[in-house]
Amino acid sequence: MKTIKGPAIFLAQFMGDAAPFNALDSVCKWAADLGYKGIQIPTWESRLIDLEKAAESKTYCDELKGKIEAHGLEITELSTHLQGQLVAVNPAYDAGFDNFAPAEVKGNPAARTEWARQQMKWAAQASRNLGLTNHATFSGALIWHTMYPWPQRPQGLVQAGFTELAKRWTPLLDVFEENGVNACYEIHPGEDLHDGITFEMFLEACNNHSRAKILYDPSHFVLQQLDYLSFIDIYHEHIRMFHVKDAEFNPSGRSGVYGGYQDWVNRPGRFRSLGDGQVDFKSIFTKLSRYGFDGWAVMEWECCIKSPEQGAREGAPFIKKHIIEVTEKAFDDFAGAEPDEDLNRRIMGI
Repeated sequence: MKTIKGPAIFLAQFMGDAAPFNALDSVCKWAADLGYKGIQIPTWESRLIDLEKAAESKTYCDELKGKIEAHGLEITELSTHLQGQLVAVNPAYDAGFDNFAPAEVKGNPAARTEWARQQMKWAAQASRNLGLTNHATFSGALIWHTMYPWPQRPQGLVQAGFTELAKRWTPLLDVFEENGVNACYEIHPGEDLHDGITFEMFLEACNNHSRAKILYDPSHFVLQQLDYLSFIDIYHEHIRMFHVKDAEFNPSGRSGVYGGYQDWVNRPGRFRSLGDGQVDFKSIFTKLSRYGFDGWAVMEWECCIKSPEQGAREGAPFIKKHIIEVTEKAFDDFAGAEPDEDLNRRIMGI
């Protein structure tokens, strides 16, 4: 068993033009003052990191770590959720996902894909230079628009989709291997890797690549009505990252899993701040501790009701309360005795 590290916070949803969220030093002070011990850095946020420079310069990475450590914080992982999404984009989503790309590649899917691939390579190298062993990303999606099988999917489409996805990702996973870093895919609706079965399909298509791992976020399973506790039992050997995010699912006679095209606040399934939803975090932390997960518990705030500032204030103590300091002794050790083979044989009647 292992003790989970934390609390930590993913900064993606907090960065903005207003202080303290507009600069590295000020946002680090803010996070540390709230009780966080680590920060997960979105690499598309230039106010936090220059990804290319981090990939090329160990000196730059040492200086970046020093600035963060001066506030009593650690970098938990880097994130390329937006760039990973662009590794695989079905043309139906070109317009929407162009917003994730820089101006020079917008409207040019081939150039956008190459830009995303380079970003992933830099992310692997930057993680190594920062002394990190896990990295957060999305898989992208080529066949998500066929998730519901109507019209009927042509035979072989799913296999072809995962074959192509693996073709795009395997060379990138090789770069992660060269740098000693795991690529942890957040299992997430909208991605081709959106549940356990699709992760298995991808892993098989990648010839069980040793660097393809999982970022576990139970909120996305609540919205799919997937058993998020059994997921840990099945896939714990692949789980290397953990987003602590809450959610709730309240179906009605008018709307269910698909949400009726409604805004987040009106959907049956919606994300909530920690403690306001339905996720059984006590059981999650117990299972992860039992299976030896020794990574970070990272709060990701997404809530359509509560402010991010309140969510962040409440998040650190919530995570701290749930972290289990695992025991190194059995509770009944006091009643035990030294091994005695003769006694054991007598108890067995032999």
